[in-house]
Amino acid sequence: MSRSIRLAVIPGDGIGREVVAQGLKVLSAVLPSDVKLETEEYDLGARRYHATGEVLPDAVLESLKGHDAILLGAIGDPSVPAGVLERGLLLKLRFAFDHYVNLRPSKLFPHTATPLAGRPDIDFVVVREGTEGPYTGNGGSLRTGTPAEVATEVSVNTALGVERVVRDAYERAQARSRKKLTLVHKNNVLVYAGQLWKSTFDRVGREYPEVTTDYLHVDAATIFMVTQPERFDVIVTDNLFGDILTDLAAAVTGGIGLAASGNINPDGAFPSMFEPVHGSAPDIAGTGKADPTATVLSVALLLRHLGHEAEAARIETAVAEDLAERDGAAPRSTDETGDALARRVAG
Repeated sequence: MSRSIRLAVIPGDGIGREVVAQGLKVLSAVLPSDVKLETEEYDLGARRYHATGEVLPDAVLESLKGHDAILLGAIGDPSVPAGVLERGLLLKLRFAFDHYVNLRPSKLFPHTATPLAGRPDIDFVVVREGTEGPYTGNGGSLRTGTPAEVATEVSVNTALGVERVVRDAYERAQARSRKKLTLVHKNNVLVYAGQLWKSTFDRVGREYPEVTTDYLHVDAATIFMVTQPERFDVIVTDNLFGDILTDLAAAVTGGIGLAASGNINPDGAFPSMFEPVHGSAPDIAGTGKADPTATVLSVALLLRHLGHEAEAARIETAVAEDLAERDGAAPRSTDETGDALARRVAG
């Protein structure tokens, strides 16, 4: 555990700047006095794109490498063509920094609304592969714009990529009390990628005899996530399935406004990036209505990744207590929520 944190801050677009400010407020409040926090802000997103035409210049990418972690607010703006910021910034960062684990905890906090009857006990984490699958850009279009147009998106799955994320998921499952790991894929139809995932899952599993394993087709997993979510402890899956499942997981645990995530380089060769799952919400930007809780929970993930376990746990406890106190209360502003959480972690 380092006694200093060099943090790159990318507020991004829309409500990103507002929620990141609150995340930094809580981070500063929770850190012990002997831990030095050094932040450097990077202007990346729609504003820079419109001003310079740049999305993520190589010089900025090189500068980001010098930090211990990255805190991201939100990326996306309707004035920028779809895919420009997402591929040019988010995916470029994930691939360049080898963020092969996308980590999404899903927990139903007390006094938090869920569409599920009976308030089931929900506490699982999804380990989503982050650098392969159909998001690599391997594909193309022929005869574009004609009635005979052909579009392809190729899902890339390598033995190295699959094994390292599966192994990471086993490690996380072994560290949890239930020690259960579920592989989600579609190996009855996607037979080549599915066979690679399942055989790797089974082989690596022999090294973790304490971990109970399970396999579900992705369509079955979506059913169980709303009918029996308590069956899940750790889920490991590919990039596309993980993208879909984690949004569903957020929907059943209080909404995407409470969903935190980490884009992790477990090897430590590059800084990992932490961000709320929600978008930039340009319709409420500047109104003070954005809830910064997902960003604050992302800060907890960041701290845990850097070895500050006690401080991460204090943030999560503070969020749970704050959500309970908010139950039935009048709406608060973004700043008010950040102030309330900062007071709790400082106390």
